[in-house]
Amino acid sequence: MRLLALLAAALLLTAFQAQAQVYGPYDGYDDYGGYGYDDPYSPYPPPLDYEPVPRYREPWQERREPSARSARGTIVIATREHTLVYTTSQGEQFAYPIAVGREGKQWYGTTRVVSKREHPEWRPTASMRQKNPTLPAVVEPGPSNPLGTRAIYLADGLLRIHGTNDPSSIGTNASSGCFRMYRQDVEELYEMVQPGTQVIVQR
Repeated sequence: MRLLALLAAALLLTAFQAQAQVYGPYDGYDDYGGYGYDDPYSPYPPPLDYEPVPRYREPWQERREPSARSARGTIVIATREHTLVYTTSQGEQFAYPIAVGREGKQWYGTTRVVSKREHPEWRPTASMRQKNPTLPAVVEPGPSNPLGTRAIYLADGLLRIHGTNDPSSIGTNASSGCFRMYRQDVEELYEMVQPGTQVIVQR
């Protein structure tokens, strides 16, 4: 009898695991020339009862000292240092560790914040779904969403600053061009940064 009960429990656990789907970190496009995602700036409100709970415990990060001063109200991303520095309009600076694009997927230049979204949905492009037919049309907010709990969209929809469901990638060249942050860091930055903020991406 005990053996039957254990067998039934094992089968039930296997069924639940089979239904659970976690999607790896992705930045909304797969190749240069393959940019784009469906209607990136339209509002995607989270479910009314959604209360995000991280599936991992992120390491406490000491505040980094910015390596150089920058203009007020500006985000400066130092790609080689894997650091994002935001200088407030009052001159206070906040520096965060980030993940940046892999070799061949990095972009440098000046852009700006155009919008931001809490608990973003992730919409794989048609080319992504063609390469991986198991991807759904939409990944709802939650722990399986590779954009994390916040997304800050940059001009033209090419790049984003966002959270991640893979905190181990922070400090590395891991993304397809976007900039990943720890959950507590991106949530703090999200509250301070407004559309129109200048973003400078340096080597």
